[in-house]
Amino acid sequence: MASTPPRPVHQVPIACLRLDRENPRLLGDAERDSEEAIIARLYRTAELDELLESISVNGYLDIEPLVVTDGTDGTLIVLEGNRRLATLRLLSDPMLAARIRNQEHVDIRVPNADEVSSTFGYVSVYKVASRNDARTFIGFKHINGPAKWNAYAKAKFAADWHKSGIVLRKIARAIGDRHDTIKRMVFAIYVLDQVAFDVKDVVAPKFNFSHLYTALARSQYMTFLNIKTSWARYDPTPNPVPADHLDRLRDVLMWIYGSSREGKQPVIRVQNPDIKRLGEVLASREAVHILRFHADLDAAHAATESVDTRFAGSLFRARDNIRDVASTLRAYDGQDESLVNVAEDISETANSVYNSMLRKFRNRR
Repeated sequence: MASTPPRPVHQVPIACLRLDRENPRLLGDAERDSEEAIIARLYRTAELDELLESISVNGYLDIEPLVVTDGTDGTLIVLEGNRRLATLRLLSDPMLAARIRNQEHVDIRVPNADEVSSTFGYVSVYKVASRNDARTFIGFKHINGPAKWNAYAKAKFAADWHKSGIVLRKIARAIGDRHDTIKRMVFAIYVLDQVAFDVKDVVAPKFNFSHLYTALARSQYMTFLNIKTSWARYDPTPNPVPADHLDRLRDVLMWIYGSSREGKQPVIRVQNPDIKRLGEVLASREAVHILRFHADLDAAHAATESVDTRFAGSLFRARDNIRDVASTLRAYDGQDESLVNVAEDISETANSVYNSMLRKFRNRR
């Protein structure tokens, strides 16, 4: 029986290793960012502090090799294991954390690891010929395995793989995820790519990618952006939004995510029901104008309701508010005459509304 060829595992010094600038975890322009910027981003998003503490106490447990491929300058690019490499970089270079604090304003505290430094001078690597050779393993591990990525990282990984010519059904099968979910996520990545969307500019503490791929599945968003509704039957392709609708796309992204740079807040507070309500606004030209002018989803959505619905809603809210006033009336001490004037105005308005409604009701008989 022929023996299985040995796996290409060997040990290399960490100085030969480079972080993967195409890693889906790295939000932003990783291709041009410095190593300090990349490590700062990993520290904020990938819980490096826990790994720093663990390795400084226990040493580097060289159990699972880093997955690497050849770089362009004789170095090795780490395709799998960037958290570990970033941590080892911090532990082995005492000045790196100081540079990150000065350049990136991220206060990284690196524990002393002198007693275990001998455990991470060299690390085991598993070398593959190309990025494609590592994709199935990496995808399964981070999408349904023990080290899951967030939704945006999953989508970026699947989209990059799809761009290489692999059909989504095969990608979904390889990484163990549902085909329709991966399709919607990759489609959303292609939409973001059209306007070079910067996920670091969002107002919320984290980028809620699911807001977008949930919205894009709704007919009102597809109509507003002139996206062909038939896309759901096929694998997505780049540039799904026509060029003459990209300004509308920027508006939608601003309403969903806001912009820290421009000082604009999102109108979406929670995915349900706000994504649905924004979709209903997009279907009304009047409501869209209100949203653009006031940046108020409640005001814009009110314009989508019929007059009957708005009247009934206002009447019920008025009743609830006056009942709330009645339940707290004991708090009024009789000192502020202006509040009496307000109550008088409410009484006159309420009587006027009641008498008008009563006349109309009687005239129908």
